[in-house]
Amino acid sequence: METKNQIVLLAGTKETRIALSRQLQSILGDYFHIRSYSSEEMLPTRLENEIVILSSYLIKREVAHCLNESCRVITARRTVNYEFMDQLLQLPEGSDVMYVNDFPQTVEQSVQTLIHLGINHLNYLPYYPGIPHYQHADIAVTPGEMHLVPKKVKRIINIGVRLIDITTITEILNELGVLDDRATGISERFTEKIIQLSKKLALANQKALQLNEHLDKVLNGVNDGILSFDHTGKITVFNEELKSIFSTDSKQAVGKHIKQIIKDNELLNFLTDTTSEQSDQFFTINDTNVMVHRFTLPAENTMIATFKNTNTTISMEKAARHELKRKGYIGKYFFSDIIGDSEEIVRTKNIAKKLAATDLSLLIQGESGTGKELFASSIHNESGRRNGPFLAVNCSALSEDLLESELFGYEEGAFTGAKKGGKQGLFEQAEGGTIFLDEIGDISVKLQTRLLRVLQEKELRRVGGTRVLPIDVRVISATNKDLASDIKQGLFREDLYHRLNVLYLKLPALRERKGDIPLLLNHFLTMRTTKKMKVENEVVGHLINRSWTGNIRELKNAIDYMLAVCNGEKIKVNDLPQEVMRIRGDERTFAAEAFSEVSATSEELPPLIAPEEEAAIMSCIYRNHLSGKASSRKGLLKDLELEGVTLTEAQIRLRLDLVEQKGFIVKAKGRKGTRLTESGLLYIKNELDKS
Repeated sequence: METKNQIVLLAGTKETRIALSRQLQSILGDYFHIRSYSSEEMLPTRLENEIVILSSYLIKREVAHCLNESCRVITARRTVNYEFMDQLLQLPEGSDVMYVNDFPQTVEQSVQTLIHLGINHLNYLPYYPGIPHYQHADIAVTPGEMHLVPKKVKRIINIGVRLIDITTITEILNELGVLDDRATGISERFTEKIIQLSKKLALANQKALQLNEHLDKVLNGVNDGILSFDHTGKITVFNEELKSIFSTDSKQAVGKHIKQIIKDNELLNFLTDTTSEQSDQFFTINDTNVMVHRFTLPAENTMIATFKNTNTTISMEKAARHELKRKGYIGKYFFSDIIGDSEEIVRTKNIAKKLAATDLSLLIQGESGTGKELFASSIHNESGRRNGPFLAVNCSALSEDLLESELFGYEEGAFTGAKKGGKQGLFEQAEGGTIFLDEIGDISVKLQTRLLRVLQEKELRRVGGTRVLPIDVRVISATNKDLASDIKQGLFREDLYHRLNVLYLKLPALRERKGDIPLLLNHFLTMRTTKKMKVENEVVGHLINRSWTGNIRELKNAIDYMLAVCNGEKIKVNDLPQEVMRIRGDERTFAAEAFSEVSATSEELPPLIAPEEEAAIMSCIYRNHLSGKASSRKGLLKDLELEGVTLTEAQIRLRLDLVEQKGFIVKAKGRKGTRLTESGLLYIKNELDKS
């Protein structure tokens, strides 16, 4: 092969040799044979009568011993690798980037080349080995010298080895004497590379536009207002939801200073005060109540704020809670729904509140009608799982197979009629919350075994399934049976009993808390009718005398019966169900004592407090309030006597319960006594205004 058809490339590193050799091969390969060497690998022993291209003037000394005087040497001028420029063009304007290379000269040359080519929207920070002082940035740009980049840099952009520029290519063609013959073809190849880069940038720009349009649709589709502005105060995002709040179109707001759009000084200070740690604040903007949440994006030097319409949020929460209630997925009852102030029920409620603070399994023991689900729901709503679901299932109401699929769910095809796609069981649906298993003593031994595994392993398998699903559910179970007796008879597994009975709560029967019957009577009458019902004392006596084997449920049924058969707004003895009239002999002594306590000086026990009595009681409590004292029943007894109102302590207790139901007072035992609420103080103020 003739010498004129030979080109020898000498480079400093292997990576540079490969990159430049490929470049020369792509442009000149059809016309000339190209050989390449690097000082990092191995240099030729001696070159004579060759056209030699040096990758840089920096390697002249390294390769001088290889070159004979007969060689024609061309020192390449290098430029940035245009194939990777799209990465730099996509960086935000003003971004700090470290430019990393091996020598100060190459760093300076490369930066100047980038700026000269129009890639001048970045703030270039020089870095090279041995630099005495340098400024750090999270992004580094380097022409293939990744090993030189400082370790703290978060992102590295490799723009590839710098390539030989078109001037040097022309010089080579001229040296070979073929500039006129082949310049057009070579120029076309070079131009083709530039066109490919332009197409790449155009495609990236098109994708960016599509993404921006998509993001605009997303931002305008959310229910919250979204605002962003940069460090100068210029608004960059203003979605459609904000238009309804500020009465300003997003096209008019974007690009404007935030002070031109937001006129509320308090809101402006909240959004722009970067020293405050407060991230949420409530505002009323043009009659719209919003909760504003703000946060910063330090890297972009941008503030983001979301505006949540509280009226819409409240409506959504109400709808969600209504739907959950409709499905039975939340606890309906709270401890305040448990009526009674007898020693037995107060002690039981106090124990239950303490048990609510744990996550352990709980067994509730109580006769039918004592309010086991009421307590289970209240415990859930008092616990750390109150925001999670509450699911209740009566284990005695379903067959074994149906109860199994309801509790544990099933996979598609598990049995004939199985729902396509399978179904979640109640344990899965109760994830993060509480499941209440009522009448747990009625489940079969087969289901007892499955339930034991769930409690032990905190995981389950659906019916017909193979996947093991972890669960996070608190189990509250309840029974009216003597499970200890069932264990002895082999009807209930002892190991399951101990898993369920980690915590234990015994509910008192109604016959053990008969002092609460007048309160329960008033409560159910208030729930069932809007009429001002009056009840004869003898009726109350009969209710107290009853043994109530069906407990509160039976009492409620008796009250419903009396309301259905009574005439007008008065319940008489003749309105009582026949079974309530029958009294066992061993109950007569207790009945006489209880009846004497609830009997009033008047003929009837009013379930609704008389206005004059209510006013007198509130007046006494208010006087104590002004002197900084709480009110006790005994203290009120004396105060009311001075007012000319004669009541027994039991009657005062009943009337305090009625006043508390109105929200005027809060009762407590001991020194705390009875105190006025805000509603009570408002009631007093209104009464004083009338007088």
